[in-house]
Amino acid sequence: MFLAWQEIKKNKLRFTLITGVLMLVSYLVFFLSGLATGLADLNREAVDKWEASAIILTDESDKSLPQSFMSIDQLEDIDAKETAVIGQLNAIASQGDNKQNIALFGINQKEFLMPNVTEGRAFEEAYEVIADGSLKEEGFELGDELTLSSSDQRLTIVGFTDNARFNAAPVLYTNLSSFHQVKFGEAAEQNNDQINGIVVRDDSISNLTENDELESIEIETFIENLPGYTEQKLTLNFMIYFLFGISSIIVAIFLYVLTVQKISMFGVMKAQGISSSYLSRSVVAQTMILAFIGTVIGFVLTLISGAFLPAAVPVSFDLALMIIYGLILIAVATAGAVFSVLTIVRIDPLKAIGG
Repeated sequence: MFLAWQEIKKNKLRFTLITGVLMLVSYLVFFLSGLATGLADLNREAVDKWEASAIILTDESDKSLPQSFMSIDQLEDIDAKETAVIGQLNAIASQGDNKQNIALFGINQKEFLMPNVTEGRAFEEAYEVIADGSLKEEGFELGDELTLSSSDQRLTIVGFTDNARFNAAPVLYTNLSSFHQVKFGEAAEQNNDQINGIVVRDDSISNLTENDELESIEIETFIENLPGYTEQKLTLNFMIYFLFGISSIIVAIFLYVLTVQKISMFGVMKAQGISSSYLSRSVVAQTMILAFIGTVIGFVLTLISGAFLPAAVPVSFDLALMIIYGLILIAVATAGAVFSVLTIVRIDPLKAIGG
């Protein structure tokens, strides 16, 4: 470690370049991980807010809430501690020049799907809604009357809640009767028992229903089947994994070039009795120091960048995950020193010093 640190101090520019490259790679890895987490949250925030263990959908829905259609009477077929019915509709909400894709949730106010109100009040009358707080950033306010692309009914925002987006769309919560009026219009009375799913809280999700037309789906499985969720997550994760490999290759190339340039010096040191294992440990320690410094700087820069990003950028930093990625970066960078170690071991002192 002493030899490694002394060489770093002596050749500051050379090792600063290596540290800078590692810093940029780590910065990109941390930022991509924040982007992956942020985009995932956009899809699942409202579902996580349920704090549920499972959801009951029709067997033919392919685990899709909008494609599931059932009767509220089918609650009798569910054996669970807590249940909550939900209706769901995708639409475009407009207020003046403001337009926004939204997901409308029809719920019962006394059931656990009722969101906490952070501003305003809960819905009480027909066509009143609680909206996700992200709509405020788009110019929507309390008291705004919204028109929906799929209905002639107008909805009034009476409250806001936090962290309520479903499939990247802000959620509007309203009561079931208003939901039926919006979805079915004049046919609402004939369809006032229609819902899309039943959300369940129970210690066990097996044998929740014996109805062959219904399917019990674990919440995490339901989230993974949201349109684009898994594909988006896999794409960003593969980019991160490729960066790990790139980091290892870059460090290996830099250290190998430096080692080749110092072959004569290593030959003299070996001729003086310094063992190959000592020199190898010095190179590995040197790599760990550089990787640690570069990763820490990248970590700090990522957090600073995140503080200045506009709210429209869907970035959310999971500190525990970032620390894990940081440790992996240090490990793969250190693994990149293997080629240099092999070169040191093969150095013949006599040939290295021209004997």
